[in-house]
Amino acid sequence: MTSNTIKTTARPIFPFTAIVGQEEMKLALALNVIDPKIGGVIIMGDRGTGKSTTIRAITDILPEIEVVEDDPFNSHPNDFELMSDDVRAKIEQGLKPKIVLKKVMMVDLPLGATEDRVCGTIDIEKALTEGIKAFEPGLLAKANRGILYVDEVNLLDDHLVDILLDSAASGWNTVEREGISIRHPARFVLVGSGNPEEGELRPQLLDRFGMHSEIRTVKNPELRVQIVEQRSDFDKNPQESLAKYQTLQEEFRNKIIKAQELLPQTTIDYKLRVKISQVCSELDVDGLRGDIVTNRASRAYAAYEGRTQVTVNDIKSVITMCLRHRLRKDPLETIDSGDKVQKTFEKIFSDIV
Repeated sequence: MTSNTIKTTARPIFPFTAIVGQEEMKLALALNVIDPKIGGVIIMGDRGTGKSTTIRAITDILPEIEVVEDDPFNSHPNDFELMSDDVRAKIEQGLKPKIVLKKVMMVDLPLGATEDRVCGTIDIEKALTEGIKAFEPGLLAKANRGILYVDEVNLLDDHLVDILLDSAASGWNTVEREGISIRHPARFVLVGSGNPEEGELRPQLLDRFGMHSEIRTVKNPELRVQIVEQRSDFDKNPQESLAKYQTLQEEFRNKIIKAQELLPQTTIDYKLRVKISQVCSELDVDGLRGDIVTNRASRAYAAYEGRTQVTVNDIKSVITMCLRHRLRKDPLETIDSGDKVQKTFEKIFSDIV
């Protein structure tokens, strides 16, 4: 069961549906929420374009999830892949865990975080003296079944980025120390943001993010005025602003819930899958991540639109975000804006568009 009503939080968060001018970023986040296996999104763009605001806003609007009460890993009460070993052992013994509804977590990863803070630590002294595995959960445990947000990801230590990406891909975090090993589920949507002026991520790390969203400062003067007025109204009276967007927020939340339910039934024709791989091959995309992510994102987009059959238009809507960051071979190159991907798409799909 999920809760469908939007509650007013103690600290009001700017409504997601009120954000204008950043449609690509909003879509990338929505698709990753529908199918976390897409592999997260990296959002690169100018300062002051609402990256952090948008990520916090989508977390606030998401439906509540069922978790096992008092479990530090937000364990799923039924899915073994999303529960800790302790909860699983109790269920296998026939014990029924107490279930509570909880808001989806958004965990902020500070730039100066250490590996222990991210992964968690094992208390060796307690393990040796008392014979129990004493584990202090880290940020990855807190982020299980939620969103892990790394601002300025391009300034984060490569080693930590590797750890985050490995956990996001496998869905598990393993901590080993002095021969003692503890693992726990860590299935989260990894969202990174940054300003390209401060440096790009290495191509090998970029490739591990499912999608890439590029955002620019809005140039249209009328739209800029609208954004400034919306923000000003929200800061003056947050509750009134939230009430104004209540219906749109509810509609968006219901759309996400419906898409999550519809996703397992979505299919993509063989000929379309071949065309996607043709695009990847033509663009000389290394590996098969591009093919896999484009297939997943197309299915999530179809579900988002309330359909079970993927169309050419669904693929067109997501393929740029799935492939543009995989074209860089040289760390000194800039990321393609998407023109190259779209031109190749038009050429290969021309016979069925």
